[in-house]
Amino acid sequence: MQRHRALRRAVPIVLTILAILSSGAAIGTASAQAYPVKPIRIIVPFAPGGPNDILARIIGQKLTEAWNQQVIVENRPGGGTVIGTEIVAKSSPDGYTLLMVSTSHTSNPSLRKLPYDSLRDLEPVILVAAAPNVLIAHPSLPAKSVKELIAVARSRPDQVAYGSGGAGTSTHLSGEMLALMGGVRMIHVPYKGGGPSTTALISGESQVTIATIGSLFTHLKANRVRPLGVTSDKRTTQFPSVPAIGEFVPGYDFTAWIGCFVPKGTPKPVLDALNAALKKALDDPGVADKLSSQTLDPMYMTPEQFTQRLKSDYDKYGKLISQIGAKIE
Repeated sequence: MQRHRALRRAVPIVLTILAILSSGAAIGTASAQAYPVKPIRIIVPFAPGGPNDILARIIGQKLTEAWNQQVIVENRPGGGTVIGTEIVAKSSPDGYTLLMVSTSHTSNPSLRKLPYDSLRDLEPVILVAAAPNVLIAHPSLPAKSVKELIAVARSRPDQVAYGSGGAGTSTHLSGEMLALMGGVRMIHVPYKGGGPSTTALISGESQVTIATIGSLFTHLKANRVRPLGVTSDKRTTQFPSVPAIGEFVPGYDFTAWIGCFVPKGTPKPVLDALNAALKKALDDPGVADKLSSQTLDPMYMTPEQFTQRLKSDYDKYGKLISQIGAKIE
């Protein structure tokens, strides 16, 4: 008898709890369906004018047109992308703060102490584009191919200097990977960005430089520099005559990429809406043409595929960084 009374008293309480939970789920679903209802900001952890910045503005414009909501691009450079990335990692997981970052996102955890966890605090939305680097040489260096560069470097240990856009960047690590796999010792000279490293090469201050194709586009077109190879596993559509380094060094591949992230905990319906909208933008022929003019190749991946690529890159670059003993304090 007492058990029946207890059950009768418990039923209203259980029904009330279920109603509250159901109401919350309905609100969450409605919120996801209505997304976006206010402006979105894309944080770019680089200075204006670079590939990430240009890509964010191209994509942002398409999202503005599709959603009739303003998409604002904010440049927050510094700390090797750490400053801008931290802003997003600690933002509200509601889909209104995005991060447009590159390969350094997977090398940073092995290079420096971070104020966030790259895997646990950020959710991959979509891999947007491939951005291979290119290895170039000063005309004074007697090397017209990757094979000849390796031969010169072997005959002159620790005498061939190569420049990069900074310690820990993809241009630095792709050079270290080449030295390691090619069995040579070269001196790394870090500069404060791709522009200064290119200027140093043209002036003869450095003999070899690895830089983004976009930053070298006009110099390559004008034949002011000598391209030896691209760091991806295949030739680029913009410069098909320039071989891939992997053609000379079997297994070599350092394909830099640009991808979009949101704070961990962002609702899956919002994540899916972002992925679908960004894919639609990448499928636009006009966007593809703009990316190609910036030597960027659309490289769509689902969140699940991008997650697998991230894990692979974490392991790959972590191993490389451990082998070369690189560390940034």
